[in-house]
Amino acid sequence: MLRNRLILASASPQRKMLLEGLGLTFDVIVPHGVDEQAHPELTPGKRALGLARLKAEDVAARSGGSWVIGCDTLVVSPDGQLFEKPADEKDARRMIAAQSGRTSVVHSGLCLLSPDGKRAEGVSSSQVTFMRMSAADIDWWIATGQWKDRSGSFQIDGLGQLMIEEIKGDWTSIVGFPVFLFGKLLRELKAPFLV
Repeated sequence: MLRNRLILASASPQRKMLLEGLGLTFDVIVPHGVDEQAHPELTPGKRALGLARLKAEDVAARSGGSWVIGCDTLVVSPDGQLFEKPADEKDARRMIAAQSGRTSVVHSGLCLLSPDGKRAEGVSSSQVTFMRMSAADIDWWIATGQWKDRSGSFQIDGLGQLMIEEIKGDWTSIVGFPVFLFGKLLRELKAPFLV
């Protein structure tokens, strides 16, 4: 039975919600041994994938014999800057102002580990175009507090949708859990959850 246990290695309520939407039974175990700031890879897509892999491996090491999903989402600003989670309100304001009226790229890395140590992984990349925001719009967004713990200081679900003019790509990937990619990884490893 343990070999059919599925674990989401993430504290994100949005990822949990998307996985629940697939009707799967799973546990949530938050990775503890991953220092995201110390990761040496700077290429955004590779960085997202590398961090997703480290998170999955961290949880798998403590939960042997289970299927483990690791995820990481990074935002690249219109100027090519890597926007990870904001350090504080000032940092969040800087990120939102830089994206106002412009298009950012969101990379979501996903890694699936099987109980016997096999790995399938990939990156889903999408574009997000923001409305042009006034100082009052930015003040409103900061006041919601929904920028906290979010790559790029925004979200595409909840109130964050009110700032988004257009997306190109997979909406679930921008939320942080690329559902279509997850299905591909399940099929690749012949996981038992699709039956």
